[in-house]
Amino acid sequence: MRPTTRIVLFAAVMTTGVTGADAADRAVAVTFDDLPGSPGSLVSNEAKALRETTSKLLATFSQHRVPVVAFVNEGKLFVEGGKAEDVAARTAILKMWLDAGVELGNHTYSHHDLNKTPLDEFEADVIRGETVTRRLLEAKGAHLRYFRHPFLHVGLELEKRRAFEAFLKDRGYTVAPVTIDDDDYVYAAVYADALRRGDQALATRVGNDYVRYMDSVFAFVEDVSQRLTGRQIRQTLLVHASALNADFFGQVAKAFEARGYRFVTLETALQDEAYELPDTYVGNWGISWLHHWELSAGRKRSPSPDPPDWITKAYEALGH
Repeated sequence: MRPTTRIVLFAAVMTTGVTGADAADRAVAVTFDDLPGSPGSLVSNEAKALRETTSKLLATFSQHRVPVVAFVNEGKLFVEGGKAEDVAARTAILKMWLDAGVELGNHTYSHHDLNKTPLDEFEADVIRGETVTRRLLEAKGAHLRYFRHPFLHVGLELEKRRAFEAFLKDRGYTVAPVTIDDDDYVYAAVYADALRRGDQALATRVGNDYVRYMDSVFAFVEDVSQRLTGRQIRQTLLVHASALNADFFGQVAKAFEARGYRFVTLETALQDEAYELPDTYVGNWGISWLHHWELSAGRKRSPSPDPPDWITKAYEALGH
């Protein structure tokens, strides 16, 4: 795309977006990654514990009327030494999400890194990650339509990024972008470790600071959205299926509501013209699409809020 074309398109998106009374109508689509659950963010990776975590999350979605798209790593259905009944139990957990009205998407089988994996191998892992999820969706009369990049890595070369996007389109996928990226996984690891050690006081402190931190993230993306597009866009949130969110996502949802947000489907969020902004980002960082758009427009990337040092140090002490 020539620079003049990019400027014209960028200006057009800024002037054709939601205006007037609708400008203050904040909306967010909620997405969860790493189903059925990432071991490091769980108190236990046993199927029974996964069911309990999932039940808490689904109850919160119902209470706050949150439509969710959740992304599956089918490799997490299989654990070392697990028997057929364990696979069946983990698959039944995915069905719990579907039965609660959650749409499932593909997050690859193995959570490989597109930046480091040859394209043909990565594409094969995407296809491998469809098997169970597609079957479960089709049993509900639905189909697999969303893909989420592991680590939010889209590639180191634009040619590779575009080739992979063409592959996804050919298989009927829409890329699920993220405008609200955050370090919930950092908090989740520290929280789960505290609970495993029986340190409820630390777990409570971590959970409360997580809610505070997320509110600072909301303020940040609102500021970037306003500066970048002149309005509040329909946001897309990424968080993870974890013990932390099972216990505290309800408070995060309340914080969204207090800021004037309504919860919308991912499909509705992606109808916002902002998602048509030029995006030529490639690089080492897995960053939000707000940052993609900033860099593609020739702007500096706005610095995102970080967890406090005590959280970061506790996370690093776990060997991450």
